Amino acid sequence: MLIERRSVRRLASAGLIAGFLLAGASRGAEPAATNRAPSATRSAARPRARYTDGRLPARDPPRQPGGLEAWGDERFFHHWHIQRNAVSGHCRLLDGGGQRHAWGTFDECLARLEAIRRDRRLPPMRGTAVIVLHGLDGSPETMQPLAAYLAASRTMQVLNVGYPSRRGELADHARALAGVVEHLDEIDQLHVVAFGLGNVVVRRWLADRAKADVAESPRPQLQRLVMIAPPNQASGSASDDLEMLVSVLGFTAARLDDGWESLAAQLAMPSCEFGIVAGGRGDDRGFSTRLSGDDDGTLSVAVTRLAGERDFLLLPIAHAKLPGDRRVLDATLEFLKHGTFARERRDTRPKG
Repeated sequence: MLIERRSVRRLASAGLIAGFLLAGASRGAEPAATNRAPSATRSAARPRARYTDGRLPARDPPRQPGGLEAWGDERFFHHWHIQRNAVSGHCRLLDGGGQRHAWGTFDECLARLEAIRRDRRLPPMRGTAVIVLHGLDGSPETMQPLAAYLAASRTMQVLNVGYPSRRGELADHARALAGVVEHLDEIDQLHVVAFGLGNVVVRRWLADRAKADVAESPRPQLQRLVMIAPPNQASGSASDDLEMLVSVLGFTAARLDDGWESLAAQLAMPSCEFGIVAGGRGDDRGFSTRLSGDDDGTLSVAVTRLAGERDFLLLPIAHAKLPGDRRVLDATLEFLKHGTFARERRDTRPKG
């Protein structure tokens, strides 16, 4: 029995050794090109980052945390814009196609923008501009159909502004918006179109602007504002208000001590012409069984209203689909041009 066990162990050891030798032989027999293929494939799949003017950075920028919703715009020049990452604090300079031309500090990106502006002899921004602002959990891509539609009219320069809606405070978003507006140096007229939470950001920016100690009126002046599904007031129903605070205002609402009242004290009433677009079925049921009265599935129609509105438009569209619906696009452009949503309601009487 002892001899048999020793024989089995010897045979097992010999088998393992033979297996290793055969594996090594087969690897050695492979052509050299096969050994180099995996690294060559990895190299081709991950080329070193390159700026669009051909320069290679000293080192590749690290992957920025937070995803798209962590980026906020701080400066615009035509389709060029400088964004800051709300998590890392890094900035980047993008062109209209989303290509990165610089990254690092804000000053480094601004210097690069100035160099591009000088080298390419880009003209200053003049005439009329419209800022488009998304809502909670959105991004400029959310508002792109609307932005593209307005740009196609060739009557205004469109700035599709992004902000990290789930990060930072309302005051931070308003301050970033102020930075964009204040550097539209040669723009004569400014319009704004906002969706959902974006309207709250705009009203906070207007409140801060009104408090600013300036010798003369700030430029450019806001001419017209289109508010799409704006949370403008409390509904009077605790459950409806909770739905609005969570679904539309997100983390901003979570930091409020006493709900809507605390937020309303930080907001201004627009002094410009403004119109409101709301979603609803035009009945007392709306899209949602959770909300009282007519609603768009997220906001009741009642909370969108605001004293002083120049025009109001109710459309049978659910909340999230409002910014991309053609009826909303048409009405928005109509209001920015003429101060009313409907062509038939224009005041065509001669002036004076």
